[in-house]
Amino acid sequence: MANHLFTEGMTANEEAAPDLLSLRTLFVNVCFIGEPGSRSWVLVDTGMAGFTDSIIRLAEERFAGPPVAIVLTHGHFDHVGSVIELVQNWGTPVYAHPLELPYLTGMKDYQQPDPSVGGGLLSSVSFLYPNDAIDLDDRITRLPEDGSVPGAPGWRWLHTPGHTPGHISLFHERRRLLVAGDAFITVKQESALAVFLQEKEIHGPPAYFMTDWQAAQRSVELLSGLKPEIAITGHGHYMQGNELTTQLERLAEDFEYKAVPKQGRFV
Repeated sequence: MANHLFTEGMTANEEAAPDLLSLRTLFVNVCFIGEPGSRSWVLVDTGMAGFTDSIIRLAEERFAGPPVAIVLTHGHFDHVGSVIELVQNWGTPVYAHPLELPYLTGMKDYQQPDPSVGGGLLSSVSFLYPNDAIDLDDRITRLPEDGSVPGAPGWRWLHTPGHTPGHISLFHERRRLLVAGDAFITVKQESALAVFLQEKEIHGPPAYFMTDWQAAQRSVELLSGLKPEIAITGHGHYMQGNELTTQLERLAEDFEYKAVPKQGRFV
């Protein structure tokens, strides 16, 4: 009961569109794609460990059954924390990019985070963050090669590497809706104060967890070129309209200056 009350105080949801809802679990977002009352909907990422009940409860309030699919933008601890418990509860298949599967099937750990970059408290303590693989075994499969998203008609997945090798984002072209994962985010995730206040500003991926800054820049350029109207990111509030367009274009144009640290393990 105490844990339930704790997690309840660490969640908040935002409806970016009638069929696009985010739930913040501590400091990372989970995304629900689907019309309210529908039996066909998709969960994107599963947030921090300890928030399984919050996710299930919101799903039961909003939809008429479990999700058709769980889609993972990548496998970092704060995006897969509740996935095993959710799969056990729902029996739902999990999908990810092929290059991310080693980190989700117990075969390969991520590199240790780099606490020397970012200049904030959450970055300086990142050496404490888990980097080990989880093992979903046969409960996870590759995303369809044609770019479609199981259970989400009109959406397609895009390979947006850099933050991790198999990182993906999801895009609805007709409606210009974007679920970006950590390809870019709308809060300075390295700063505890910025995260606490949820200061809304577009930034590159969390600097303490990276694999390839050049690939990350190309991914931001790709997403900026899509001209999204609404974007939900892995961290921070959703953003829309001119604010989104302007800030995302600036990040794409000045990525090396705005996002890439001057030193560090991943530079």
